[in-house]
Amino acid sequence: MQRPVIGIIGNHHLINDQYSTHAGGTMNSEAIAEVSDCVPLLIPADPRYVSTDELMEIFDGFLFTGGRPNVHPEEYGESPTEAHGAFDRCRDAVSLPLIRACVDRGQPFLGICRGFQEVNVAMGGSLYPEIRDLPGRMNHRMPPDGTIDEKFALRHCVTFSEGGPFHRLMAAREVMTNTLHGQGIKQPGQRVVIDGTAPDGTPEALFIKDAPGFTLSVQWHPEYRAAADPVSRPLFEAFGRAARAWAEGRRAVSVDCVA
Repeated sequence: MQRPVIGIIGNHHLINDQYSTHAGGTMNSEAIAEVSDCVPLLIPADPRYVSTDELMEIFDGFLFTGGRPNVHPEEYGESPTEAHGAFDRCRDAVSLPLIRACVDRGQPFLGICRGFQEVNVAMGGSLYPEIRDLPGRMNHRMPPDGTIDEKFALRHCVTFSEGGPFHRLMAAREVMTNTLHGQGIKQPGQRVVIDGTAPDGTPEALFIKDAPGFTLSVQWHPEYRAAADPVSRPLFEAFGRAARAWAEGRRAVSVDCVA
């Protein structure tokens, strides 16, 4: 049988600071192909080229990836400041309505880092521009120096809600994760359930309450060495099962059935 097809949301990128491209991290495609057992295809995140309706018909599920640009604060009713960093309004215009459509229809998606934040904003939530500036919060940003392995090293634990979908999926209430983000959830959106937090209280895992389909999203980067990581592997495997069910009969698999 043909593998399910997963749309991976791309990011705008300049080669040699001149040539405009849409890019996606190789590790995202690797996790989808090798752990979710699906076909990864990059989506150009620009509303001039794709529409929500077209994407919903073409793909069996979506991976909302990380990315250096942040969700524009006007999307949650705030004015931009220097602390908010760079933006990608074209990606906002593709991702946010697509997330809402998936929630309504039951089509599976997995949100990662910026994707995690996009899910919250799509549901009416807001973001802090810089987590490390908040009293009592740790620095969640990528270490400025070191190898890729050092940048993606496990740095803090995440504690899941007792009996929640992440607890059931991981068969553990506490896991170790990497951390490579500056922003984070301020106010959860409607129906957004925070199901995991860092030691400083920063939201790290969520799902959408009463959504008919798979809506698990995480603030860390599980795509890094996903096949070998005991936290990443079950997450991508569960996403693959949900995409397979959708591909076989447009059947939604809710977060209550992930484990």
